[in-house]
Formats: sequence, structure tokens, C-alpha cells
Amino acid sequence: MMTTEQDLRKTVDRILPGVTALRRWLHQHPELALHETLTAARIRAVLKPLPLNILPPFMQTDVVALLAGAGPGRNVTLRADIDALPLEEKTGQPYRSRHPGCMHACGHDGHTAMLCGTAMALAALRKQFKGSVRFVFQPGEEVVAAGQALVARGALKNPAPDAVLALHGWPGYPAGHICSRPGPTMAAADFFRINIRGRGAHGSRPEAAINPLLTAVRLADALHALPAQKFGAHDPVVLSVCHIESGRNSNIIPDDAMLEGTVRYLDLRLAKLMPRYIRQLAQGICASTGAKFDMVYERPYIPLLNDEAIVELGRKTTQSLFGKNHWHLLKNPSMGGEDFAYYLRHHHGAIFFLGMGKDKPCVHNPHYDFNDAALKNGILFMAQAALNALKGADGDIP
Repeated sequence: MMTTEQDLRKTVDRILPGVTALRRWLHQHPELALHETLTAARIRAVLKPLPLNILPPFMQTDVVALLAGAGPGRNVTLRADIDALPLEEKTGQPYRSRHPGCMHACGHDGHTAMLCGTAMALAALRKQFKGSVRFVFQPGEEVVAAGQALVARGALKNPAPDAVLALHGWPGYPAGHICSRPGPTMAAADFFRINIRGRGAHGSRPEAAINPLLTAVRLADALHALPAQKFGAHDPVVLSVCHIESGRNSNIIPDDAMLEGTVRYLDLRLAKLMPRYIRQLAQGICASTGAKFDMVYERPYIPLLNDEAIVELGRKTTQSLFGKNHWHLLKNPSMGGEDFAYYLRHHHGAIFFLGMGKDKPCVHNPHYDFNDAALKNGILFMAQAALNALKGADGDIP
């Protein structure tokens, strides 16, 4: 008689070609945050033949489905993000994006395909476990942090989860290896936009102008120095100016300029300090040039805190499935943001990272492509971790 793990491995081997094909189809059809209509329809079509209760959407493009086991028990919720990024793809793959200016540069195509595969695998094993598994395909992870709204609208209710897990592709680690850490794991991510109002003039008469572009450049330079001036080496803060826009002609000094950027930190006390410091800096520089400004500052992402017991469950699951060398304890948090943090505010859970290969391009890069060689281990990990959490107590494997 085969064990549940043997059945799982056999099932994953059977479905893997279809999951790989799904991943590449998703890669060809990327959609931006909160516009994932084609993606959501494809997910629903894939899940429809399975013995799942597919719920009505909570926010139009989400897909949430419940799988019941052989009897009552705990609930484990598994989440994947489904949206893409506004980038022009440069991978050259035959399955590259068919949507100009849009691509899956963060691996959400792989996350979605793996969760579909996990649903297929656990559906085949539903008579071998008690409790339920919730599959959440979440829109709008990038920039808009739609996970906050999805949780607020009740996507994790009835039943409330005993454990919540997510798996994210992670370049820099061997393909198929699993990484994580307890406690602070990903940073808060704030976004700011500063609109600078100057006075335009002919390029030959800078003395008649208040050049907003020069003001923006001075402000951008000062902003990059701000973390080192305000915080010590043991307070991780990352501030990046990522977008400056002003003018359209080489001999016209424009009236206006705009710059946008992001601030990342782990300590929530900085949530109030950073906008104050940025505003003070903008006031000083604009006063020196004679420009005016207004600022919009948003805080869509909170720090992500992993539950220690769930991370330990993930370690044991990884080492049991693949061997001790496939598990990596992350030494430091990532300064990237992740709205999965909202799933963890009131529930035990953790985000795990799936190695994409040591030399894989970084995420949010036009050359990035999810490594299909890692799909199998990703599905095996998510499915077995869910099974272990269903039968465990307080996140521990019995």
C-alpha cells in the first residue's frame, strides 16, 4: 500500500506537464493589477472539474475555492498572487508575453500555476485527510496591495484558517530549494509622489525661470542620502527615487516636475517619521529654489512577520520531501514588500521562497522568467505542508 506522500508524488508527476503548459499560457497573457479578467477566467476553468466549492468573487478578479477532506478538521489556506507588471518583456522565450508593455516579471504566473497544481493534487487525495484547504488566487499584489481589501471582505472566513501559507519564486537560490525565516521577513513598502511647481521659460533665459527639473534632481539626490542622515546602521531603511518626469523639449524650461519613489523599513515607528522627513527635505530645497510643491504619501504594505511554528513546519516538510540540503534559513529579511502580510496579522502563517536558480535574473526585471524546473518541488511542498498542517497541532508536525 502506498503512503500519502507516495500518492502525492505520483499525482504530481501525472499533472506536471499540464501545470507547465498552464504556467506558459499565463506567461503569454499577463494582466495588470485588478484587471486580471482573462487570468481569473482561466483559473476558474482549470478548477471547475475538481471537487471544489468555488466561491463568488470578493473583488471581481479574485478566485477563492474550498476543498473538503474526509471529515471535519482544521483549515489550511494557500495563497498565490496573479497579477503582472508594466514592463516590456526581453526574455525572447517562444511563450513570451503577447501583451505589449506587460509581463510576468515577478513570477506570479508560476505561483498561480503551482497553486492550481496543488489544488489538483490535494483534490485527488481528499479522502486521505480531514479538514479543508482554501485556495486563494489574489489579484493586485503589485503596488495596490489588494490583499488587504480581500482579507477585509471576508475571503479568509468560514472557516477561519489555522494556518496560512504562500510560496514565492526567489532567484539566487538553487532551483527547487525552499527558503524562509521566522519573524520579520519582508518590509513595509510606502510610496510617495512629489509634484514640483516652478516657472517655465526659454532655455536661453534660465534667469527668468524657476527650473522645476533642477529642483527635482537636487531633491532626488538629497532623498537618497536621507536614511543615512536620520537612522543608524541597525535600522534598515531603503529609499529609492524611481521615476522623474518633466519637460518635453530641449530648449524649453518646463513649469512642472514630478518624482516618485518608495520607502522600505521593518520598524513601524518609521511609518510616521519618513513622510515627515521627506516633507521637511522638500520644503527646504524648494524654498532655496523658489519652487512650490505638494506631496502624496501612501502606506499600502505593512511588515510581514512569519510565525515561527509554521516556518518550522516548512523546514520539516522540505527536509522530509527533498533532503536537508534543500532547506535554507534566510539570515536577513528582504526589503521587498508583500501584501501577504495582511493574511498574517490575525492568523498563524508564513511565506516561503522557492529557489529559481543561482544565476536567474532578479524579479521585476524584463529578462525574468519563472523557472519551470522548480514547479514540481513547489507543488509538492505546498501540498505536503498543507497536509502536515491539517494533522498537526499549533503548526507542529506530529
